[in-house]
Amino acid sequence: MEFKKALMGIYLIIWAVLAIDPNYFGDWLLENVLVFLSLPLILYFEKRIGFSKLAALCLFLFFTLHAVGAHYTYAKMELFDGITAFFGWERNHYDRIVHFSFGFLLFLPWMEVLRRYLPGGRSAMAVTLLLLFSMGGAYEIVEWGAAEVFNPELGISFLGAQGDQWDAQKDMALGHLGALLAFVLLYKSRYAL
Repeated sequence: MEFKKALMGIYLIIWAVLAIDPNYFGDWLLENVLVFLSLPLILYFEKRIGFSKLAALCLFLFFTLHAVGAHYTYAKMELFDGITAFFGWERNHYDRIVHFSFGFLLFLPWMEVLRRYLPGGRSAMAVTLLLLFSMGGAYEIVEWGAAEVFNPELGISFLGAQGDQWDAQKDMALGHLGALLAFVLLYKSRYAL
């Protein structure tokens, strides 16, 4: 329990520091809707089922990656500029890493929740995979809707497509790939069975 409390404390400090003077406050606020909705749910399930240390670490890593992306905006994540230049990429791929991490890092926490309510580990793994696939697609639709509803400058920043007409499809594909990799690793380790 101390490990999980320490992770939560460290995350809250990181989040608070990154909440100070974000590059685009409107985008930061939109990005943090995910945090404001998710943290109460995570705390509820922690109290109800108690996440494993590994699941708690996965949640910490994902939300930390997200906090960094929200501060700088995913498209302009300055800390990733060196990697972008090194590989000669035309766009900043930090958002792609976070989409992959969405599937990979959130698989175990969701599986632990679903394992509590479904018969057998295999059922929980299969439903977790489908849930993450669905959530990735739903997020892209919400992201597009937010870009349409809010002012164009904020919408473009929030979308983070960086001129790539296939951005949403690539983001979903990477989220799916991350979830599939987590599925295979957990299945082979027999963690959920």
